[in-house]
Amino acid sequence: MMKFTKMQGLGNDYIYVYSKKEPENPDELSIKLSDRHFGIGSDGMIWILPSKIADFKMRIFNADGSEAMMCGNGIRCVGKYVYDKGLTKKTKITVETLSGIKTLDLKLERGKVDSVSVNMGKADAGLVNRIEVCNKDVEYIPVSVGNPHAVVFVDDIKKAEITTVGPAMEHSDRFPDGVNVEFVQVLSDSRLRMRVWERGSGITMACGTGSCATVMAAVSIGLCRCNTDVAVELDGGTLIINIAPDNTVTMTGPARISFEGEVNI
Repeated sequence: MMKFTKMQGLGNDYIYVYSKKEPENPDELSIKLSDRHFGIGSDGMIWILPSKIADFKMRIFNADGSEAMMCGNGIRCVGKYVYDKGLTKKTKITVETLSGIKTLDLKLERGKVDSVSVNMGKADAGLVNRIEVCNKDVEYIPVSVGNPHAVVFVDDIKKAEITTVGPAMEHSDRFPDGVNVEFVQVLSDSRLRMRVWERGSGITMACGTGSCATVMAAVSIGLCRCNTDVAVELDGGTLIINIAPDNTVTMTGPARISFEGEVNI
């Protein structure tokens, strides 16, 4: 039997397990338990582990078993998990990820973590590019936030062809390691509406790194400004993203526990 905690950040939900040693067959376990009909149901699994270089370490496995480098919504929930369960008394912690060490500021409400601000490091936006997929010429901006993103600006998010263009871009030869694809409608210079096709998971309710990439892309072409809080409206709620002049990204948003239990593995 394995104890788990189901958590979500704006509907981007993961199965969380704290372990003192590295997991065995975590890819197979993520595929099995992420299934929404025969498993617990989630966008993947996140393991919280000891770290030699930070306060904690996290490993993220998507619903298809692939290991992700970073997850913005997921890491906020890590912060809530370790504080609320008494694994740390600090309200500023560091977490080791495949994208480097991230710093989390935990914001408390009645002794529990309510929201988390994450220093996501520096984002890097490339030049506007084009790709031919689904018999369409799609314009996108490549952005790295420690993991790869392709940001596509659209006139109307309701008409965005997420389920066709998204997977076509994810599996394109242009992106040999896959890519997260964000579809974005600009509402104002401080409000963006975004929907996402996540690499390895498909459509999800929210994507933290995708929100960071979205604002970085908007700043790079003058649609948003640096040092300004930008609200990114997602299917599951809203994240606040701020891009510093040196392209350092700060993400702020909620973290919630859905339920806890034990599962036979």
